[in-house]
Amino acid sequence: MVGRLTTRFPKWVLAGAGLLFVLFAVLAAGTMDALALNRYEALNSESVAAREVLGDQFGTGSPNVAILVDATEGTVDDAEVAEIGRGITEALAANPDVGDAWSYWSPNAPETLASTDREHALVLAWVPGDADHVRGEVLPEIDETVVQSVDSPAAEVVLGGGDEIFRVVAGQAREDFLRAEMIILPLVALLLWAVYRRIAPALVTLGIGLFSVVGTLGILRVVTNFTEVSTFASNIALVLGIGLGVDYGLFVIYRFREELAAGRSVEVAVRRTAAGAGRTVIFSGLTVAASLAVLFVFPFPFLSSFAYAGIAVVATAILGAVVVLPAALALLGHRVVRKGPQRTGEEGFWHRTATRVMRRPVIAGGIGLVVLLALGAPALGINFGSPDDRIMSADQPVRTMYDTIRTDFATEDADAVQVVAANADEQALPAYAATLSEIPGVLRVDSAAGSFAEGDRIGEPGPDGAERFSDGTGTWLAVLPTGERLADDPIGLVADVRSTEAPFDVQVGGYPAELTDYRDGVVERLPLVLALILVVTFVVLFLMTGSVIAPLKASVLNLLSLSVMFGVLVWGFQEGALSGLLGFTTTGSIEPSIVLLMFCIAYGLSMDYEVFLLARIKEDYDRTGDLNGSVPRGIARSAPLVTAAAALLAVSFAVYATSEITFLQQLGIGMALAVIVDATLIRGVLVPAFMRLAGGANWWAPGPLRRLHDRIGLREDIPDEPGDAERAAQESRPTDTAPAR
Repeated sequence: MVGRLTTRFPKWVLAGAGLLFVLFAVLAAGTMDALALNRYEALNSESVAAREVLGDQFGTGSPNVAILVDATEGTVDDAEVAEIGRGITEALAANPDVGDAWSYWSPNAPETLASTDREHALVLAWVPGDADHVRGEVLPEIDETVVQSVDSPAAEVVLGGGDEIFRVVAGQAREDFLRAEMIILPLVALLLWAVYRRIAPALVTLGIGLFSVVGTLGILRVVTNFTEVSTFASNIALVLGIGLGVDYGLFVIYRFREELAAGRSVEVAVRRTAAGAGRTVIFSGLTVAASLAVLFVFPFPFLSSFAYAGIAVVATAILGAVVVLPAALALLGHRVVRKGPQRTGEEGFWHRTATRVMRRPVIAGGIGLVVLLALGAPALGINFGSPDDRIMSADQPVRTMYDTIRTDFATEDADAVQVVAANADEQALPAYAATLSEIPGVLRVDSAAGSFAEGDRIGEPGPDGAERFSDGTGTWLAVLPTGERLADDPIGLVADVRSTEAPFDVQVGGYPAELTDYRDGVVERLPLVLALILVVTFVVLFLMTGSVIAPLKASVLNLLSLSVMFGVLVWGFQEGALSGLLGFTTTGSIEPSIVLLMFCIAYGLSMDYEVFLLARIKEDYDRTGDLNGSVPRGIARSAPLVTAAAALLAVSFAVYATSEITFLQQLGIGMALAVIVDATLIRGVLVPAFMRLAGGANWWAPGPLRRLHDRIGLREDIPDEPGDAERAAQESRPTDTAPAR
């Protein structure tokens, strides 16, 4: 039906697509401002519950704003510097958006709020509210009215804190988005021209990618009216929108060229392309969308954002490739055909490679398997950790601030673990605080009963005295770790605090606990995500092939391909082998949600190529019944498409290696590598080796499943309709253009 519509009314279809594009563009214009600045937090977790009690009952919380005061000469105890510090503290306390503020210059302040050489000191503040409010409204105001208002040669002032870190990261991500857009679009256009050797199909294919990007941003703008969507979703919209739009456009145009080469008319070729290739594109898109939709399993807005973006990308890319592109092809006709002789399916590098592999499948497949396992071996040492300021470049002021804190301060008071008791026995408090202070790696415990270190009371209970830690009914304690314990094992620290027996009911929160709960929430659901992805992709590939062996093979090979991606992530980023080249600072760990996101995207794209490849092999096998010959022929017929698509997608992702945000560098390098490995080693070596060894079992399925596939399965072999031959002959007949006499 789509094919008939696009061939009968191509101009109307394109006009409708143009109006839809304009609507998407209008919506997309406000998307960047509507995207949210999500925090790393697990809703309904113990740490979030502790934060709420701390804020509601005690009027304080983990400091999310920090201001570093650097004495240009002398120390922070000098009168002029101290006056600046007290002035900043008072200005923050007077701000109606600030819930609590204290500093090195507050009464009974701990010495750890100053550096060991007394050249630097901190002002800390807690600002309640969501990330958008704090980062979008409060922090800019504090920066302008408090930080920038300090004009004294005695001190320099830098704004920091957890929310400031990720405000800067989000701003840098937006800059990277714009820079990537300026690089990717002309580069993809140039590569498309090199692939097609015709400017018209290159521009049309790029147009489908742009349609997907703008459409996705427009859809995300609508979604933001109902839920939070992370600002990082825009980066995914760009690279996936261009990638999938171009992928599907290439597939449809290559199929259209084949139909024309078979002698069919433009009208017939468009209809057959829309019916055959269109269904493959839809199935492929469903695979990618399903892989990203599993992110909804996680109750974290940060990860759900990528599910919304991924589904929107797939929907708009399919709409562009299956509806808009056929209409354009109906008007372009033979102008999309590559100039010069056309190769057949039994020519070229990939056909020869697959044939050689199938002659010695055990040796060739074994070598390919060893290479994949060797490259993926570092992934066994992956260490999931929490992000900090080191995800940004070292020349950012806030990053420089925290480098100073790590180097010159004994610890970081803002990263204390907070133990909250809404109702507490104050007589049991001293002993409990002393017990917590004996945990290895704990520098000090502040409480209403005083400050404790290694079991001994060492001083007053910190700024503002005991009333800060108690409201007469309940109490809370600040467990301050050493810098070494915080850097090496924050998760273990939180576990030790939670496992310490308390004389009353407590909830453990604070920034380390929030990151721990977020990490645990991600890691605990990884097996479920893996199972869901495997089941969904198995169903899609079964519907396409009618086999239960082919989907299993595809899943195993895709996991091997992804192991290479994770191996390079561990080797290059966790261990720091690429730090010199890319200019990032290694932390010895990988943030788990980025790994999960990369897994879902890479798995979906791998299955994307698998659908294209198996569709051609199965089509050839159904037509010829040749078990062995159909494999290299199918690979050769899909090779130009998959090679071109992989190159374009790898380039699109690789652009993010130039980012100043480590997350985006990981995404760019890892995804580009996964695409290249999948399109070369997997497709060219392991697929033909496996299919040669499996023989007839490649297409086996139990009787009930085979009958089910006969009813609802996907097939690309579209039969000719009555009149197709006559239309093709009429189109190929010379037209007399001489005027009538």
